[in-house]
This record gives sequence, C-alpha cells and structure tokens, in this order.
Amino acid sequence: MEGGVAGNSVPPNSFDKSKVLDVKPLRSLLPVFPEAPNGPPFVCAPPNGPFPTGFSPFFPFSGPQGSPLTPGLNQNLFNSTAMPIRSFRAEPPPASNGENVQRSNKRKSVGPSSVKKKVKRSNDSELALAALTNFKPGISAAEKDDGNRELVENVLMRFEALRRKLSQMEDAKESHSDIFKRANLKAGNIMFTKGVRTNGKKRIGAVPGVEIGDIFFFRMELILIGLHSQSMAGIDFMPMKADIEGERVAISIVSSGGYEDNAEDPDVLVYTGQGGNASADKEASDQKLVRGNIALERSLHRANEVRVIRGFKDATHQTSKVYVYDGLYKVQESWMEKGKTGCNMFKYKLVRLPGQTGAFSTWKSIRKWKEDPSSRDGLILPDLTSGAESIPVSLVNEVDDEKGPAYFTYVSTVKYPKSFKLVQPSYGCNCRDACQAGNSNCSCIQKNGGDFPYITTGILACRMPMIFECGSSCPCFRNCKNRVLQTGFKVHFEVFKTRDKGWGLRSWDPIRAGTFICEYAGEVIEKIKEKADGDDGENNDYVFNTNRVYESFKWNHETESAEERSDTSEKFDIPSPLIISSKNSGNIARFMNHSCSPNVFWQPIMYEHNNEAFLHIAFFAKKHIPPMTELTYDYGIPRSDETGSNNMEHGKKKCLCGSPKCRGYFY
Repeated sequence: MEGGVAGNSVPPNSFDKSKVLDVKPLRSLLPVFPEAPNGPPFVCAPPNGPFPTGFSPFFPFSGPQGSPLTPGLNQNLFNSTAMPIRSFRAEPPPASNGENVQRSNKRKSVGPSSVKKKVKRSNDSELALAALTNFKPGISAAEKDDGNRELVENVLMRFEALRRKLSQMEDAKESHSDIFKRANLKAGNIMFTKGVRTNGKKRIGAVPGVEIGDIFFFRMELILIGLHSQSMAGIDFMPMKADIEGERVAISIVSSGGYEDNAEDPDVLVYTGQGGNASADKEASDQKLVRGNIALERSLHRANEVRVIRGFKDATHQTSKVYVYDGLYKVQESWMEKGKTGCNMFKYKLVRLPGQTGAFSTWKSIRKWKEDPSSRDGLILPDLTSGAESIPVSLVNEVDDEKGPAYFTYVSTVKYPKSFKLVQPSYGCNCRDACQAGNSNCSCIQKNGGDFPYITTGILACRMPMIFECGSSCPCFRNCKNRVLQTGFKVHFEVFKTRDKGWGLRSWDPIRAGTFICEYAGEVIEKIKEKADGDDGENNDYVFNTNRVYESFKWNHETESAEERSDTSEKFDIPSPLIISSKNSGNIARFMNHSCSPNVFWQPIMYEHNNEAFLHIAFFAKKHIPPMTELTYDYGIPRSDETGSNNMEHGKKKCLCGSPKCRGYFY
C-alpha cells in the first residue's frame, strides 16, 4: 500500500471502518431454545462428533477452552454434543425381504469372508495403534504452561517420531484400514491426550523456547509448542480483561496464501481479515467485524505485539507447506476494501519490530539466488561438483579473500578397494515396478525386518541397526523409494567459509526431520595415518570412522511395552569397522563440521551388487533445519586403538560449536 511504514493514510475508494466499529457481534447474543421433553435429533450425536474413526475431539478442535456457558440457559442442551442437521441421514427403507438395505458410497457389497478379513485387519490396526500410545509424557504441569528451548525441541522431536511411525504404518495398511489416515492429526491427538505439549498458557509476545526463523511443516506443531493455538483459523487471540468479544486482542497470525495478503515486503505485512471466502456450499460474502477481525482491530488500539508466522509451498514436497516464525509485529492501521470477489474485506497493516533476526528476509534472498545464482554475494563457484550431482552446490566466501578449499576430486559415493562379502548370497527382490510398503513378498522389505525404512515422501521413518536398500539385481525402478541414498540429495546446498571453523555446509532449502542429506563419500582405508608420520595431521580432519564412540540419543518413537523398549533398535549392526578418507576425493560431507548438539546424524546403509554387499554411511536431518543453518554432526570420540596411544589428549581440538552442551573439545 501507499505511504510507507509510518503512513496513516487510508487508501482511496476504501470504506470508512467507523461505520462498522459499533456493530454488536452476533456471537455475543446467546440463542434461547424452547424447553421440550424430547431433545432435538442432534442431542444424540456420537461422542466423537465430526471426527473420523480413530479420532477423539481435543483442544483446539473441541471448541474454545475456558469459556463456560451461561448457567441456566438450556444447560442440558449445551452439555450435549451438537451436530449439524445435514450430517444426519434418514433410516434406509426396508427391503422387500424385510431386511434393511445397506448403503455405501459407490462400493460393492462384500461377502462374509471379506468382512472377516476386514474386521481382523481393523482389529490388528487398533492393537498396533494402542501400543503406540503406551508411553510416559515426561512433562510436568508447570512445563505444560511454560517451556524452554530444550522442551520445545523435545516436544517437536517426539511429535515427528510418532508422526513418522504412524505414516509408516499408514503406508503399509492404507488399503486395509482408515485408522492411520492423516498421521499428523492422529499424532497430535495422541500427544494432547498424553499431555505432551508446552507453552499451553496463552501470552502476548515471544513464546519461551521458540526462536525467530524456526520452521514447521504442520499446523499441529504450532499448537503443541504454544506458538499459534488455532488449527485452521489464521488469527489467534486472547482476552485482556474478561472473556467478551470486545476485549480480545490478537496474539498471533498465520499468513499462508489462503487470503489476498500482500506479503512480499519482509518488514511489512498487509493481512486480510478472516471469513467471507466462498466454499462448496456458499458464496463469497462481506467479512464481519467479529472474532479474529475485531481482535486485530483491538490490537491496533492497544498496540500489543503480534506473532507472525508465514507459510509457503514446500519446494521439496509441492503438495505440502512450510511455516516460518517471522517474529513480532504491531498492527499500525486497518481499513476495508473490496476484494477480487467484489465483497468487502478487512485489511490490517502489520509492521515488524526493528532489531530482530532476519527470517522471511532470508527466504526472499534465497528466492533471488535461485533465479540468478550470480546475485549471491561472495559467490566463488556456482557448482562445486562440476555436474557430478543433479543439484548444483554453490561455493561462497563472505568472510575473507580465500578462493576455496584445498584441491580434491569430487566423487558422489564411496570407493572400495574390496567389498564386504555377505555370509550368504544375496539376491534382489522380485518387484517389477516399485517396492510397495506392506508387501510381505518383497525380499528387501524382509531384510529390513518387515518394515519399509522410508515413508512415502522419502523421509527416514526411524533409525535402524542397518538399512538394506534395493541393489543392482533388483528389477524395480531406479526411482523406487527404497533407493533413497542411491538417487542422491534433493536439497540445494552451499559450501561456505565460516568465521572460525574453516569451511562449512548449509542449505538454501528448509529441511524436514528425517530428510536424506548426503552420503559420506571418499576412499575406504585400512587405518588412519598418525601425526608421527611427519604430516600435519590433516588426514585426520577428513576421516569418518564407524568405530568411534558416539553420543547416544533417541530419535525413534518409544513406548513402554517391553518389546518396544529394547535399546538395540537404534544401535548399529555393522559387520566390520569402516574408515573412509575424503582428503583426496570426497563430496559435500567432508565440509560438515562437528557440533556437540548436532542437527544431523549418520545411519549405515547396505545394498548389493553382484551378490556383494557394500556398506555406505548416509546422513539424515535430526530435526527440522531452517535455510542457511549450518549442518553439523557429532565426530565422536576415538578409541585407544585409533589414536595409537592411551593418552586421550592425543588429537584433541578445541570445540567452537557454541552449543550450551558443548564439551569443549572434539577429535
């Protein structure tokens, strides 16, 4: 709009909002129903209301919390679960033989044996789902109200672990059961039921433990950490004095393209009010000054801070969205104007508070770099890989005049002088197109314990002792989703010069937890050269060794049942120690620095070629990683046989990771 950040002008041809400011919201007028001995049909609605099978209503889907109904006003009616009349159907007419006619939506009738199979599959699914809910919350009542960074990350990691597990089960049972549909909603339902959430107390301003630039891939994640408590609505609000409409102020908004927002300016957001959109059963209409709209209007006069979350299409998964927390804004002005539908819409101009870390501005810069790579400041090479990878990797230095790392040959995979021989001959699967989850006849799935290691989106479902991917003798397609490592990374990376740690690696794209980062490529060696050989020890800087001691952590969804609590599920089963040197030849993995709180972890993967098994080291995202965040992993601590000495000071370097849990050194 015209006028800049400090302008107070109202655009021409707009409506005078004062005409609607005194309108009494209809929501404040409580309906009065006639008393009758027999309640209306919707009193007998099912307990779950509009929720699908396997779901139970929970806040925020169950309605506003903390707003008791007015006593004495048809109390019995309001205590019942109301359902829209259109959701009820008349009883089917009796058939000629006296039996009720069973109706289904375009489905053929099934015989008794099919019914029994369906019932058995449904029972199996319900038992499996019940097993997943058997875990301890581990969060106190105080932590549910007020969180911190560690707690926020813990809640998000547990949600993601549960969602991935449900997605894995959904992929395997999709044609058999509806219980696992919409894994993110089901995971959120379970988390709320078990009390695994934080920052449940609504507040104005910053949310404890949530940082500007944090990214999310589901609205449920925003709810679980208290950033935005509305599952669908774009405006979240809270009462200032009492729970009446006029005293509510906006505390957060989500701008994700559902309305005609002007969201291109990184410091100014022109936000469209809620309501009035056309749908399948109604036409577009004028927006009304109620609920979130009046809350934003009140925030304009009170000048309170409003959290802004911006949503975009996920470049990696086009059907999904990614949300970024863009910090605190204030509503500066509002007006009404006609939208594209010809109906009146409220507009609110929000201005970002100065001095905050960049978030959306970073996304805009990346968008520009992708359109024109030469516009990237400090660009040395547009593609470090020289075409070896399907996606270019930029080489950038904005720190000093160094023109790049020492020379090395770029290779995209590991090179073996000899292969690991399998104990028994290994043959490929018999899948003719692509391996399908739940196919018990697929030998590759059998090698993985009966579970597909990746979900439909290519995300790693859980850490495993060893993952077996399809090999060269498998007749399935090259893009079979059990070939994640072999098809390469799908993210636009950048090798950049850090201020104090040499060269590092980061991404231009948002990375979802479980995303494949890259393989550790290089040459397999017998042992690491020692510094005593006369070199400067640089060989040790570009080495990956599976035999090191690594900090343990839990990434999979855990339950309390005895068979699920086994610690071996995340302990690797590697046939022989593997040492890879990337000093002379390697890929982007050689630029990943150490951190005591890493955002990347490694996973052993094996696939065969001519009946020989080849072990590979793959890196996956431990959590959601925002764009331009350095990617790091734990280098581990060497055993005495690696250092060649019992003195653990040998090869120790000062750690500069900056983590609150930094141990002060690494090897």
